[in-house]
Amino acid sequence: MIEIVPAILPKSYAELEEKLALVRDAAPVVQIDAVDGVFAPNKTWPYAGGEMFSSIISQERGMPLWEDFDFQFDCMVSHALRDAQDFVRAGASSLVIHGAGKDARETLEALQEERAGEFGVELGLALLPGEEAETFAQYKELVDFVQVMGIAKVGFQGSEFDPRALTLIAKLRRDNPGLTIQVDGGVKMENAREIARAGANRLVVGSAIFSHAEPRAAIEELKRVVK
Repeated sequence: MIEIVPAILPKSYAELEEKLALVRDAAPVVQIDAVDGVFAPNKTWPYAGGEMFSSIISQERGMPLWEDFDFQFDCMVSHALRDAQDFVRAGASSLVIHGAGKDARETLEALQEERAGEFGVELGLALLPGEEAETFAQYKELVDFVQVMGIAKVGFQGSEFDPRALTLIAKLRRDNPGLTIQVDGGVKMENAREIARAGANRLVVGSAIFSHAEPRAAIEELKRVVK
């Protein structure tokens, strides 16, 4: 079964709250794109105005609609470990770490304790469409899933899908039959089935859902497309 995960690129807490309400009862998991303006030339909440975030990480209040969703934070940030720990305190159920290399390894190793226990946080590694599938083998024991980027320019929505991602997905699936492979970036109605057939079993979708007149209907349509 292919899971559809709405992706929100919020400029403010108010926008996050608004978009969560649009997909309430339609998806149990949402991805929040956290971009600090340094890792990628864009900036989202909580970096673009951090209203409410300090009270959330101090657990004085919860994430908006926290009873309805599990939150995945896609950490497109320059200080991955520091910020990832804040997202864990904010109630993340999963984290995506970018930038395969020394920094990513150190961050994932440091976050291993978060994977344990009843409320363990799942960890994923993001790979760009032009990267080699063999790169993932170096991190396999540190993560629960892999995120293949469907676009090379991260931190934005609405870009065209990079076909190199299909080759990477297929190679990852061949080498890792039981792996959760999620794809983020450029996923839309027209290519969702092809991406799933390549081996993805979780599709992270932003503009194709939130530019639709009925976001809940868009999620159901995507489910039918990949069924």
